[in-house]
Amino acid sequence: MLKALKKFLGKDQEVAQPTPSPAPQATPSAAPEAPSSPAPIAPEPQAERAPRKPRTPGETRSQEFRPQEPRAQVEKSAKPRRERSPRKPKPIDTWKLEDFAVEPQEGKTRFHDFKLDPRLMHGIHDLGFPYCTPIQAQVLGFTLKGKDAIGRAQTGTGKTAAFLISTITQLLTTPPPKERYMGEPRALIIAPTRELVVQIANDALDLAKYTGLNVMSFVGGMDFDKQLKQLEARYCDILVATPGRLLDFNQRGEVHLDMVEVMVLDEADRMLDMGFIPQVRQIIRQTPPKSERQTLLFSATFTDDVMNLARQWTTDPAIVEIEPENVASDTVEQHVYAVSSSDKYRLLYNLVAQNNWERVMVFANRRDEVRRIEERLTKDGISAAQMSGDVPQHKRIKTLEGFRAGKIRVLVATDVAGRGIHVDGISHVINFTLPEDPDDYVHRIGRTGRAGASGTSISFAGEDDAFALPPIETLLGRKIGCEMPPAELLKPVPRQR
Repeated sequence: MLKALKKFLGKDQEVAQPTPSPAPQATPSAAPEAPSSPAPIAPEPQAERAPRKPRTPGETRSQEFRPQEPRAQVEKSAKPRRERSPRKPKPIDTWKLEDFAVEPQEGKTRFHDFKLDPRLMHGIHDLGFPYCTPIQAQVLGFTLKGKDAIGRAQTGTGKTAAFLISTITQLLTTPPPKERYMGEPRALIIAPTRELVVQIANDALDLAKYTGLNVMSFVGGMDFDKQLKQLEARYCDILVATPGRLLDFNQRGEVHLDMVEVMVLDEADRMLDMGFIPQVRQIIRQTPPKSERQTLLFSATFTDDVMNLARQWTTDPAIVEIEPENVASDTVEQHVYAVSSSDKYRLLYNLVAQNNWERVMVFANRRDEVRRIEERLTKDGISAAQMSGDVPQHKRIKTLEGFRAGKIRVLVATDVAGRGIHVDGISHVINFTLPEDPDDYVHRIGRTGRAGASGTSISFAGEDDAFALPPIETLLGRKIGCEMPPAELLKPVPRQR
């Protein structure tokens, strides 16, 4: 029995070991089968780089820092980057620098004084900018020499054109590297809101339209695939983006930031207040070290936090501080109502309801105040929405779209959230509480009376915030008449059925 069993097992083993057959030869078209669920690839640690040597005009990036092989795919959805064929030359532009004649004027700086590229000068000429604003003159004096810079400037001082002109000049002076792939921007501009990104990108397109440089913008709240298609269609020279959407592209392996030569951070104080700095840190870690890139940082205020960030991200920066020429627009009619804190909401409701105002911005100092005002207005039948640091970015975008479209009558905001809002047709700005910083008052009332239109600001001065009025008047250089509200504006708010 035992012998029979061994014999049986011996035969079975022979069957289980088939004679090896020669392996088939692989054809060039054969592709390895993709695993059903690949494990994520850990990001490769960046090698330390030697400090960048000063770059002379026309010098290209060193081969040491140029990628020679395409990177591994970060995810299975990431597509391999394709090299593009050289762009066809455009017809020769007949415009000449002599067509842009600007006479020297005492106390003013011309763009001609910086010897900018004629293609860039053509764009400046089309925009009708013969002379630099103060911040443009000061910033360009440093950045065109390759220095880092941090600037304090308010809205309307021309800071956007200052860093765009500097950035475009750098890209035109230094040819792009020969080894180049899609999704590798040479200049990166980060801004906190979609509206600001769109504005900067439009200005960049106008200035760079004769240079052949490609400008792209990435923002949340818009179709991801549409933005991806433009990235796959052409090289990216200047990328303007919000932090969250840029990280989306970066983490999917669609955008790589190790070729960034110029990085701009606009409205750094707002990014701090809106909680974006952790995302910005992630982004900056993907760029070359600060010794190998030029970094420009702009902020409306120079707080300790902003200056700490500047020290971390810049190298021996030039510091430029500019005050706006006009503190408050002459097109804004300003009023102050003396009212007790308990009557402020009643006054707000009656002003909006009785006058049938359709597009009003209300400012308050604290997020909880903003939330309570918005909730009460909505409960009392007035369409309202809030803008503060507590509101997610995608909701902020929808809120602004509704406000622009007239679906929202009252937008209640903090200073941080409201400072960068540029919406045409805001008829009234109401300061539910007076700001402690007089500069914030100027920012608030500047939301109305834009583009030559007239506007009205109304401030409520109560027992808790009337102390803020004298510093505001000092900044404005004049008194603002304080009046008692009419009795009909203090009527009780009707109950909603």
